[in-house]
Amino acid sequence: MINPQYKAMLSGKSIIRELSEYATERGREIGYENVFDYSLGNPSVPCTQSFTDAMIDLLENSDPVAIHGYSPSLGIQSVRQSVADSLNRRFGTCYEAKHIFMTCGAAGAVAHAVRCVTVPGDEVLTFAPFFPEYTPYVNQTGAVLKVVPANTADFQINFEAFESMLTDKVAAVLINTPNNPSGIVYTTETITRLADILRRKQEQYGHDIFLISDEPYREIVFAGVDAPFVAKFYDNTLTCYSFSKSLSLPGERIGYIAVNPKATDADIIAVICGQISRGIGHNCPPSIIQLAVSKVIDDTSDLSVYETNMNLIYHKLIGLGFTVVKPGGTFYIFPKALEEDANAFCMKAKKYDLILVPADNFGCPGYFRMAYCIDTEKVIRSLDVLEKFVKTEYFSK
Repeated sequence: MINPQYKAMLSGKSIIRELSEYATERGREIGYENVFDYSLGNPSVPCTQSFTDAMIDLLENSDPVAIHGYSPSLGIQSVRQSVADSLNRRFGTCYEAKHIFMTCGAAGAVAHAVRCVTVPGDEVLTFAPFFPEYTPYVNQTGAVLKVVPANTADFQINFEAFESMLTDKVAAVLINTPNNPSGIVYTTETITRLADILRRKQEQYGHDIFLISDEPYREIVFAGVDAPFVAKFYDNTLTCYSFSKSLSLPGERIGYIAVNPKATDADIIAVICGQISRGIGHNCPPSIIQLAVSKVIDDTSDLSVYETNMNLIYHKLIGLGFTVVKPGGTFYIFPKALEEDANAFCMKAKKYDLILVPADNFGCPGYFRMAYCIDTEKVIRSLDVLEKFVKTEYFSK
């Protein structure tokens, strides 16, 4: 018999994927250059030349058996050391190779982290707006994801709601900063307050509460924005990272968990993650990609286009009367729709070949997300279409 749980999930297909597929199909009809597709967070800038050169060098000059062979379960030792050294250089930390576990992207990192620090029946808290895939990442472990309502004034943490939900059943708190979908970066003040509360509650309840910090957009932070390294503020932090955005390598599926060296059982958590891999079929991220990334560990693609696009869209939205908090990073912006039902709003936008994502699944009904990782030229062309849509549908009567 087919597992009914997964059968039921077919009726809850990702709205992001559905809209992306629609945009692709519509592009076949009218030319994709005429579809203003803000649905999918797929990096739009090329990977670095240094990464390409590293791949070529490995292919031409390394032992094929080594570069195409299985990686050790925890990742290649030299790569783990390279990640630790990079974190220490950049953030003044004291990671060692033993604190790093290589994964298939940030998704693989979060999936391992949740399994490592929860047991069935535990609760994991996250904050709206949140990445919808957190629900299966957590709930399919037997733990239960609970969502703290959003602070829509600035999309920092709603601390009053958080403290009321932080019961002794909570084993972990899952945050995403810079945030998908809001584009907001949690400030030093926010992270400091969060860490203080968690320390106090750990002592009160007599058990660890781990902070799982999902950080695939860490390098996409805009000028002047306060973007603290979360693990420096709270000992029981597991940092989940991906090179998908920093190096524009989403298809290569490479990331890591970095275990704060001061965390409980810090020296064995990566080893435990290796055991988790045995149960979920995640084994040995691709060797050649690990090795290539380690050669360019501190490089990033030219990410400046995202700030350019953000400013264009933000100022247009403000000029059209939208309520929107200015993003501090990522390549997402999160306006309030011009009617209560964001799904209806986004359906109307489709008539203008504007593909926008309603935010019900992100935990913020009434809002929508725009992923502006598209060519700036196309962003500019879309602004007149956005204005036409808004004025025709909402201000023509």
